[in-house]
Amino acid sequence: MEEHVPEDLAVVVQADGAVMVWSAGARRLLGYEPGEIVGRPAAGLLDAALPEAARRQVADGRRCAGEVALRHRDGWRVVVRLQGTPMLDAGRERLWLVTGCAPVEVAGPAGPAAALWDLALAQLPIAVAVYDREARLVSANEAMDRVMGRPLEDMRGLTLWELEPRPPFDEFDRLQRDVLRTGEMIFHEAHVTAPGETRRHAWSISLSPLKDESGSVLGMSAAVFDTTEQYWARRRLAVLNDASLRIGSTLDVIRTAEELAEVAVAGFADFVTVDLLESVALGDEPEPVPLDEPVTVRRTAQRSVLEGCPESVVASGATTFYPVGTPPMRALVAGRGTRPVPGDPGLREWIRSSPPRAEKMAKYKIHSLMMVPLRARGVTLGLVHLMRHRTAEAFSEDDLLLAEEIAARAAVSVDNARRYTRERRTALALQRSLLPERPPGLTAMEVAYRYLPAGSGADVGGDWFDVIPLSGARVALVVGDVVGHGIHASATMGRLRTAVRTLADVDLAPDELLTQLDDLVIRLDREEGPEARGRAEDASGEVGATCLYAVYDPVSHRCTMARAGHPPPALVTPGGGVGFVDLPAGPPLGLGGLPFEAAEVDLEEGSLLALYTDGLVEAADHDIEVGLSLLRRSLSGPPGPLDETCDEVLGTVLTDRPADDIVLMLARTSAFDATKVRTWQLPQDPAAVAGARKMAGEQLAAWGLTETAFTTELVVSELVTNAVRYGDSPIVLRLIRDSTLICEVSDGSSTAPHLRRARVFDEGGRGLLLVAHVCERWGSRQTSTGKTIWAEQPLPAPPPSEAER
Repeated sequence: MEEHVPEDLAVVVQADGAVMVWSAGARRLLGYEPGEIVGRPAAGLLDAALPEAARRQVADGRRCAGEVALRHRDGWRVVVRLQGTPMLDAGRERLWLVTGCAPVEVAGPAGPAAALWDLALAQLPIAVAVYDREARLVSANEAMDRVMGRPLEDMRGLTLWELEPRPPFDEFDRLQRDVLRTGEMIFHEAHVTAPGETRRHAWSISLSPLKDESGSVLGMSAAVFDTTEQYWARRRLAVLNDASLRIGSTLDVIRTAEELAEVAVAGFADFVTVDLLESVALGDEPEPVPLDEPVTVRRTAQRSVLEGCPESVVASGATTFYPVGTPPMRALVAGRGTRPVPGDPGLREWIRSSPPRAEKMAKYKIHSLMMVPLRARGVTLGLVHLMRHRTAEAFSEDDLLLAEEIAARAAVSVDNARRYTRERRTALALQRSLLPERPPGLTAMEVAYRYLPAGSGADVGGDWFDVIPLSGARVALVVGDVVGHGIHASATMGRLRTAVRTLADVDLAPDELLTQLDDLVIRLDREEGPEARGRAEDASGEVGATCLYAVYDPVSHRCTMARAGHPPPALVTPGGGVGFVDLPAGPPLGLGGLPFEAAEVDLEEGSLLALYTDGLVEAADHDIEVGLSLLRRSLSGPPGPLDETCDEVLGTVLTDRPADDIVLMLARTSAFDATKVRTWQLPQDPAAVAGARKMAGEQLAAWGLTETAFTTELVVSELVTNAVRYGDSPIVLRLIRDSTLICEVSDGSSTAPHLRRARVFDEGGRGLLLVAHVCERWGSRQTSTGKTIWAEQPLPAPPPSEAER
């Protein structure tokens, strides 16, 4: 590079723009000899267009001054501060005297290197442009010409906004001016359609200031990189990450399919449908895909970039079929994703098989399609259709790989949800089969209950309840909760419920019944062992449960109850007072070695007992005290039908979908009419048997039950004889007229009777056998003073009414 020293430049330009005078200083500065430049247009010396302000001053014939970029004869770019002064020649024609001094900037290669430099910039595959301090284009390479869709000659001297007065070029123009103002580089990314392109590209734009040795900004450069491939690669990674976070958030087949469609539409498709095999949609085992007959599928989910999925021809939840030989059928059979080309005969047949589908494909200009099967654990579950109509680019092979990866992840979640749905349905069916269908008709009390399985995000629990009629018109109420969830918990619940019924038939006291039940739970836990609990399908922790057992006697108005780690029952008095029974908590079942304590409560007629499981009063957003307070409030209203009270309690206490199973049982007590119960104290004397038969017969006559006199007198005779002969004082005979006729004989001995078959010549041993033969049922129960033997026989049918006659 030769050294440039300060030289005065003086040039005279005629009105037509031709150079008239060329000074020696001009020759040294730009390298042109006078003979090479005089008579030629002065505009040929410009390396960039004059600034807009200078052009207006020249047009108006006014004096102007400013920096001008000139081109040296050897290719140098020379920026000089020039001053133009208008003059008149002898013919009064306008001339311009252009003067200047040392150059402000001298840049560019010289000699042969200049040609190489120009070639490098021109042929660089990256679009590059240079702008002056007013953000006007000075030069650009061929790649930039292609991006902008016009040659350099049409763009030189113009700003981006002047070239493309539309978004987003207003933003690009602002960024360029920020670089020129601050002298700081700016990096910007955009996804737009360039003027010279027909589809959207991803662009990375680097705007850098051009400074002289003093740091003054003389202009700027723009390097524009096409990063479309990297953009789509990042989008695919983002879609995969989104899929891993969003798909499978619930154990619901339909919601999982919806999540798959939502992720695909948000990521890279314009319209997505998810079709599941009918068996999968119902939660059953998937059936094999037939090769020679159409397959029926259910539209489980669909999403679109357009509101309401107008492209769809099948409504969500409806069924459709895939004809044999069509791309959907081939994809299902092959188990691999496919990108049918527009001319595919099978694709045409599939489209034409449904006129509405053909109409929608044409109306919304669906131009690209992928079909990806949902496969998990080697089994085909359904098919995903992905389409584009708003996105100009067709699906690529990379898009197909992405769709297959997402579908594979979603398929596992769908299969998990399907398996869960099947297990939950089985567990619910098992649980409901083990629970009472309707409250039994009882004289002692009115009962209503509600059972709510946990919300869809949790397994079925082991909550249970029961209402057990006992001897002597008494009623047992049971509410329990097995630890864990799923089929295992339901099965354990069934075993415990059966055990409670068996122990209740033995007429054990509540605390003794819980002790026996505690031993059973310990045995169950030992039988299963850690190996069974370690299996994934059985993993629910050790066997354990809570239970509340209560027995109500309508004759004495007394309720005896005990609990094993269960919430205390609520009691509503006839006057409207609400409280919780002060009942010893007791340990949960399965701990062993700890006692259970029973408590007795006298209940007035019309009292209301509320038994429940912890799912009613415990929740994630509040502790049990808040739940108990809500329960108390819900029971404090005026008395009403029990079914309505159940619904009111659930509506008040539950603030959200329950996370655990819920049992609520309400029981309103009744008292026996004194005229329906008759009791006699008997001496321990064989002569008392005849008197007992006589008194029983008289009472039956008073009740109008003379038809039962023979059977009843036989039962009284046998039971009182056994008490006198084998029992101890006191001996009590009691007749109860309920839905059946109940005969009870109590004595002071705790020895339980048993049936035996007497030999031909035995004098005794036939009494209980006769009782069992003539009565509907019989049994014995232990009491605090001894035992009670009871027998029940049906009441005679009432005589027909006048209307029935």
